[in-house]
Amino acid sequence: MPVKITDLADGELARPPQSWWTGLRVPRYETSKSVAGRSLVVGYLSLLILIPVAALVDNAFKGGLGAFWSQATSAEALDAIKLTVLCSFVAAVLNAVAGTATAYVLVRDRFLGRSALNAIIDLPFALPTVVAGITFYTLYGPHSPFHVNITGTWVGVTVAIMFVTLPFSVRSVEPVLESLTIDAEAAASTLGASSIYVFRTITLPAIMPALLTGTGLAFARALGEYGSVVFISNNIPYHTEIASSYVYSLVSSGQNAAAASVAMLLLVGALCVLITSNVLARTLARRRG
Repeated sequence: MPVKITDLADGELARPPQSWWTGLRVPRYETSKSVAGRSLVVGYLSLLILIPVAALVDNAFKGGLGAFWSQATSAEALDAIKLTVLCSFVAAVLNAVAGTATAYVLVRDRFLGRSALNAIIDLPFALPTVVAGITFYTLYGPHSPFHVNITGTWVGVTVAIMFVTLPFSVRSVEPVLESLTIDAEAAASTLGASSIYVFRTITLPAIMPALLTGTGLAFARALGEYGSVVFISNNIPYHTEIASSYVYSLVSSGQNAAAASVAMLLLVGALCVLITSNVLARTLARRRG
């Protein structure tokens, strides 16, 4: 039976019968505001990311693929990259454990000084990294008040990187812990499960996607760290010279193409780590969902 305008309630628009209009999608027309907003975002990202990356790629391959590969895989470059990857990996793994424990304490416990501790976690984000480097050199250098000298060692480089990247692990896990209910954990504890078993079987699988994301961000950030490690590493070639310091030395000596080649390898490595961690995190999240 056809629908009449007079049969509709006040304010209701007449529409075709349900049998044929259901499922049809009305095309959306972009407004001038949406186009302007998208153009602004693309332009902003281009100025900050796309154009600088394009300039880096152009400098790296200015002499051709062969020149790029020989410069990026020189003995000193490979040694610096290996040390950087090693220290970044160790720092990311240790911060994954320490960051998860810190986030768990901040979310599940209430104690005096909790707000201050929560604020201190973000200190590496606000503190200039070179200031952190000077501080670590003073505390753990040749004139250390604790009589602990780790300058010129991979341990010192790792400790400095851990300081800079700890917030990534904490802040990635903390929101997920806050969103979790404790019903399943309480039920398991009531049935006699230990705290470690409850965390390993209930809490850890739930926060694993966020933990992988935070660890990937920390590792990618560590690959390009410079300020916090420049003093404590001593920048000894073939010993404690990290990749960012090696790139800086190349630029200082006018070897811009070689510096861009090594920086290009670091950029590709960071992108691969970020993509891999995001894919794994989404896969785990889908399986749990």
